[in-house]
Amino acid sequence: MRMPDRPSAFTSDSARDKYYAVYDRVLGELWPVPVDAIDVETRAGTVRIHRAGPAEGDPVVLLAGAGGNALAWYRYIEPLARTRPVLVVDPIGEPGRSVQRRPLATGAEVGGWVTDVLAAVGAERAHLAGFSAGGWAAVEQQLGGGGRVAALTLVDPGGFAPLPRRFIRWALAGAIASTLPRTLRHRMADVVDNGLLHEDGLVELMRAGWSFRRRVPIPPAYTDEQIREVSVPVQVLLGARSALLDARALAARLADIAPSWRVEIVPGTGHSLPVEAPDLVAERILTFPSQARPGSTPPKHGTNNR
Repeated sequence: MRMPDRPSAFTSDSARDKYYAVYDRVLGELWPVPVDAIDVETRAGTVRIHRAGPAEGDPVVLLAGAGGNALAWYRYIEPLARTRPVLVVDPIGEPGRSVQRRPLATGAEVGGWVTDVLAAVGAERAHLAGFSAGGWAAVEQQLGGGGRVAALTLVDPGGFAPLPRRFIRWALAGAIASTLPRTLRHRMADVVDNGLLHEDGLVELMRAGWSFRRRVPIPPAYTDEQIREVSVPVQVLLGARSALLDARALAARLADIAPSWRVEIVPGTGHSLPVEAPDLVAERILTFPSQARPGSTPPKHGTNNR
């Protein structure tokens, strides 16, 4: 694992201010419901949280992937907040309004700041949902013995296999395509298999974030023993064409070592699963684990959308 020796940060104050201006405008354009922004202190720095939904109840806590922040979940706020408190986090170490003050050298330190967030908001039985690096952070929170979590939803998560070269090529292709004019960029989304390129606001935010220097650990692959240590109910949603993971191989592995986990391969999606199938992912979060519809038992290792 690469060991960062300083915090992630923008290259300059002016770069940070320009990013914040784009962030605030895109938030205003995309956010569908009233929201309260709060800042909480953690061992690694200040974390910005956007809160929506009822005042009482066990919250859904959403963690974005590498290079992302709370705005990446904008399509999820309205459906989730109808019935649950929703806390959407700007992860420490990623471009956003959280401010990292200490280096994050290990997965345990990443999981530690997540635990600090849950403690600060008084969560005792949160449903922690994380995409990509956010999924890795969610698992690290559990491996660190942080408690305060009743269930995990991991969406094409990091940490379950070594980082493949095809993922680096996929990410680079997406970054290059993001610089194209809107119409051509939308056409290229299918070519490079990246649904994020259809999201104009998020692409603008991503481009503004190129002035951010991300210094967080690259997760190694979990061992079977580490996976078995996770004691809360877990569901894993995988893009059938994921550039990060071999979905079928991981589903088979988890069926063997963690048979209680619910694993679903979502057809027609890649690593950008959260933006390519937001309705499905939101429904899976809301109905897992105990709120499943009467008479309906989701498949443990499904390959269908429903």
